[in-house]
Amino acid sequence: MSLPRPVLDHLVINARARLDAAEACYRQLGFGLTPRGYHTLGSINHCAIFGTDYLELVGIGTHVPNPRIELLRFPEGLNGIVFATEDAATLYATLSAAGAPVQPPQDFSRPVQLADGMHEARFRTVQVKPEAAPYGRVYFCQHFTPELVWRDEWRKHENGATAIGRAVILATNPDKTAMLYRQLFGAAAVNPVRDGFSLDARNATLDILTKAWGVRAQGEDQLLGVTFHTRGAKKIVPAAEAFGAVLEFEG
Repeated sequence: MSLPRPVLDHLVINARARLDAAEACYRQLGFGLTPRGYHTLGSINHCAIFGTDYLELVGIGTHVPNPRIELLRFPEGLNGIVFATEDAATLYATLSAAGAPVQPPQDFSRPVQLADGMHEARFRTVQVKPEAAPYGRVYFCQHFTPELVWRDEWRKHENGATAIGRAVILATNPDKTAMLYRQLFGAAAVNPVRDGFSLDARNATLDILTKAWGVRAQGEDQLLGVTFHTRGAKKIVPAAEAFGAVLEFEG
């Protein structure tokens, strides 16, 4: 069995118990966001949808008896790196057989209100074991209903953002941090670059670096920020103004 090819599905900003504030912040930053979603897992979200990927703001909900308190393990900021898969069950079997640190598939859903009525967006995920990625949640997502996620009415952003260009992990030892991605995708998928390593995930990259945006790695690994392709103005938004994640907009 061959290992999967990396394709970025989406990135996740953790708002913990402050999703209202995160929603207001990202709308002010020029992102168009989907209506609030309520996951059966106990989390709530808004998404900024692009061409083939998206940015998700996630928070802890109160709509189910058991809210998603796993989000409290991490601070506010960039919290999730999510890769695409067309078959989560087969992916789990393949990665498990290869010795990769993954957990069994998990199914969940959320209702989606459209003009023609209520629908159910359904997902199946395979998550990397927490100890293998202490800086955040790394997982694969299978979309059973992609037509309820990638909709043209949700792809309009005042800041001109069109796609995710990269995510950045700060690491004092990038070679060690990159080992997980070699396990998931093979050694050839991870390439050396200045200050670290880079994983090519189709239309985006995951960069594992000792420094980025003027910040140097210190101590534990950190999911630092996101680069977006944009038709609008080029700029960098500091983490303090974007719920703990550096946001870069570039042409």
